[in-house]
Amino acid sequence: MKHLKEFVKSVPDYRRTDKGNYKHKLEDILLLVILGRLGKCITRPDIIRFGERNLKRFRSLGILLEGVPSEPTLCRVFKHIDDEAMSGRMSEFTAAFHAELVGFAGDILCIDGKAMRGTVLENGRNPDIVSAYSLKGGVTLATDMCEEKSNEITSVPKLLDKVDVSGCIVTADAMSFQKAIIDKIREKGGDFLIELKANQRTLRYGIEDNVGLAEPVDVYSEGPFLEHGRIETRVCRIFRGNDLITDREKWNGDLTVVEIRTATERKSDGQKSSERRFYVSSFHGSARRLGTIARMHWAIESMHWDLDRNLRQDFIRRKDARSARNLDTIQRMVLAILSIWKGKRKKLSDKAKGTAELIGELSMNFTAIIHMLAQK
Repeated sequence: MKHLKEFVKSVPDYRRTDKGNYKHKLEDILLLVILGRLGKCITRPDIIRFGERNLKRFRSLGILLEGVPSEPTLCRVFKHIDDEAMSGRMSEFTAAFHAELVGFAGDILCIDGKAMRGTVLENGRNPDIVSAYSLKGGVTLATDMCEEKSNEITSVPKLLDKVDVSGCIVTADAMSFQKAIIDKIREKGGDFLIELKANQRTLRYGIEDNVGLAEPVDVYSEGPFLEHGRIETRVCRIFRGNDLITDREKWNGDLTVVEIRTATERKSDGQKSSERRFYVSSFHGSARRLGTIARMHWAIESMHWDLDRNLRQDFIRRKDARSARNLDTIQRMVLAILSIWKGKRKKLSDKAKGTAELIGELSMNFTAIIHMLAQK
């Protein structure tokens, strides 16, 4: 709760607080919205009803002394808050807990973008939020917004400037396989494992041509096992990049090539399929370790699913990009609070709880929310 109050106080107020007529403190509005969304409130009217129902309790904590703000006030405030500044304050909030949650071992930072489909810009596209997600901490460390999916290429270097990747392994999809991004990760003392597709034609097809003649350094197989109604078998093979990469000077360093073959059989109808994916990494590990890291990148997709399924991000409509990003920041704060609570708990049953279960327990229950935030 202490860190949460510091967060809401640190967000710059766009209003003239030294003069003029304003009724509600910005920190009170932000606390109301965060606590309301922790309590399963989706829309602004839901948040207002939550505040009205618990107004006496809010006032006992020195919050909302002037009453609950109206829906137009909430709309106006989140339309004008500096979205970049609030995202930066969120990064400070999660950084305060990151080292404690991760410990001394290196972290895995997953980078990916998510389109906010509840907002449509003038060009007909959805704003895209690119984020760096801590796998071990379970929190978003930083975000950057771009107006088109293709702009992720320029957003990722800016995102990397906002986080400390030293000693970490950065994972990303094929769009981030760019020399500027790889050089930035190396400059900051990190390693990377990035999927390789046809956006790097020379590298991709050169590896495909050479991999059949090369001898793998290590091989790891797992399965068959049943997942989501599918029987899967995976084989991970790793190769020395010097044997496969023809333009090694361009990528500046000794690299590892990872090949993952997946054979799938649907349990319902027995239909079979196979897939082969390539990754390039600066990290030299075993086939088992690199195959596990490649799969761990899906943690950020799971977090995006939480935003959509449990916090209903794509269901909520916003008219402009700034409001959309401020909504995204608040929702990521909610997920961070839940992850931090789980990370601090000692009971394994508490650590195993999912977002839906936790929000269900907190649903419209002010006492339960405050009790969660008060725990050390």
